[in-house]
Amino acid sequence: MGLNLSNAQIAEELGRNPNAAQRMTEQLRTGIVERQPEPVLSGEVECDEVYVIAGQDIRARSKEKDAGVGDD
Repeated sequence: MGLNLSNAQIAEELGRNPNAAQRMTEQLRTGIVERQPEPVLSGEVECDEVYVIAGQDIRARSKEKDAGVGDD
């Protein structure tokens, strides 16, 4: 059984009720998350400038601001 299976696939493979498989996978996934060690960061990190555009609305507002439109 692989790690990337849906609850329905797990239920079918184990011959269990889908609700029982859901409860089992919730317990397993919760346990995995709880046992994850906190990441230890060290050393030097370099970050470059990044300009992220979420969509047309952001670009339109940026152009309006540059043009002085909508300034109160």
